[in-house]
Amino acid sequence: MSRALVHLLGVLWLCCWLASTGESQIEYLRYKDPKQPVPTRVRDLMSRMTLEEKIGQMVQIDRSVANANVMKTSFIGSVLSGGGSEPLPRATAEDWVNMINDFQKGALESRLGIPMIYGIDAVHGHNNVYNATIFPHNVGLGCTRQVQQICSFIYQGFVISDWQGIDRLTSPPSSNYTYSVQASIEAGVDMVMVPFEYGKFIQDLTLLVKSNIIPMERIDDAVERILLVKFTMGLFENPLADTSLVNELGSQEHRDLAREAVRKSLVLLKNGKNESASLLPLPKKVPKILVAGSHADNLGYQCGGWTIKWQGFSGNSDTRGTTILNAIKSAVDTSTEVVFRDNPDNEFVKSNNFEYAIVVVGEPPYAETAGDSTTLTMMESGPNVINNVCGTVKCVVVIISGRPIVIEPYISSIDALVAAWLPGTEGQGMTDVLFGDYGFTGKLARTWFKSVDQLPMNVGDPHYDPLFPFGFGLTTESVKDLVARSTSAAVGARACIFTIIVTLIISLYLPG
Repeated sequence: MSRALVHLLGVLWLCCWLASTGESQIEYLRYKDPKQPVPTRVRDLMSRMTLEEKIGQMVQIDRSVANANVMKTSFIGSVLSGGGSEPLPRATAEDWVNMINDFQKGALESRLGIPMIYGIDAVHGHNNVYNATIFPHNVGLGCTRQVQQICSFIYQGFVISDWQGIDRLTSPPSSNYTYSVQASIEAGVDMVMVPFEYGKFIQDLTLLVKSNIIPMERIDDAVERILLVKFTMGLFENPLADTSLVNELGSQEHRDLAREAVRKSLVLLKNGKNESASLLPLPKKVPKILVAGSHADNLGYQCGGWTIKWQGFSGNSDTRGTTILNAIKSAVDTSTEVVFRDNPDNEFVKSNNFEYAIVVVGEPPYAETAGDSTTLTMMESGPNVINNVCGTVKCVVVIISGRPIVIEPYISSIDALVAAWLPGTEGQGMTDVLFGDYGFTGKLARTWFKSVDQLPMNVGDPHYDPLFPFGFGLTTESVKDLVARSTSAAVGARACIFTIIVTLIISLYLPG
């Protein structure tokens, strides 16, 4: 055989080998092929995963202990930002994108390149992020009674524990961590929010599986659901976030939507000391008004917990928004003098001849167990402000709270009462209804008690005797609608009078 022929056969063999290798390579990457059905991709990927890689997918860690190398070497399935866990103070949207992408790049460099999924406590807007629009908390959204505005997602997902949740399966917490791991996984938890000591969790779960205490089928069951979500979300095709939408954070469109949610969530509980003396809507053009109370000019109090920090904040510097005081100043006529006092005394109120007062009081921010209370009272200065102001001048009291609180002892002195819940950053939603640009429409989504001694108290209970029952909420018309109705009534009255006069004249001239 000639040397040329041998060379040719060698080249042909090499081409065939490369072709077959390419085909097998395509087969090997089947789970990365978006044309394959998701269940096929999940099965293919799981068939290639080691126990270590599967257990890594069941782990969620906080961003403070995450880095690209940890993601790569421990095969971490998820990272989260707990309440207040941010890349840096006042981090921009681009800062967040860059941080998360760094973690994701580490995950993609692992043997199988499985992307991680990022979690964040976005309770009422993207509330960890500076400048994000903060919507009303769910307690307020429920009062809108508009299901179509409250996004509901039915999603096939996986079960994840809460922050250090499995640690608390023992008393004291973490006293038998191996038991906590076993009990939680056997109970059906698919992913564990560790969030710090992930090495200990991985070690214990690995030992439990290798000791045949937790069956491999249970691990596969959990990982299958986790991967199903990741494939369905498109993370394998688009694992990295881009910066094309960073300027949408806190956009006017978002703020307008939150403002609408605020005004629809407000519940009017009282309007006038009798039916013929309604206080609301308030006139915008008067000589002088008083705005008082600890919550009138405090964006942190207005937003409540789960805002920038886990327990929320106090003051106006931690994020952007419009306080109720600034919303009032923008809403009234330019000739109206707005006077603000946090806690005015009785003499000050008496000596200033205010047309009316808006008092904004309530609870401090809180989240989870930090908000536990056996008294459910407003902040200490609140009752004093109500007594000093409402005993002297016509007043509307706005309650900022995450739940019904004690108000019954003061209600007789209050002209109008509004449950505002925790409205978020868009204070103009409050003034939209106080001044009658829109009417009140909200209805209580929970019973408002007279005394904490009545609790628990629900509709249908034999002792059900609330201050305001479930579903209660007074309604008002907007000023525009009131004017239109008055005009229409006046036109109708004039037409009626004209008809009567014509009838009388005709009757005088017709023979009897």
